[in-house]
Amino acid sequence: MDPISTARYGLMAATRRFEASAVNIAGMGADDTVDVAREVVEMVEAKAAFSANISVIRFAQDMWDSLLRLQTR
Repeated sequence: MDPISTARYGLMAATRRFEASAVNIAGMGADDTVDVAREVVEMVEAKAAFSANISVIRFAQDMWDSLLRLQTR
């Protein structure tokens, strides 16, 4: 299992969630059925998911760097 690929897909999913909520809020004038609170919560959750996936990528990079340092000794 490749953690960077998994995190990349997680980043893409979080981006889609955030963008969908932004589009819903932007189109609020034309459609009064938009629940702004729900959309803001969705955006906050997407931001947290994005941050978590970035942390996975950083951790994987740190592990890779450590492995390379061990091999050069």
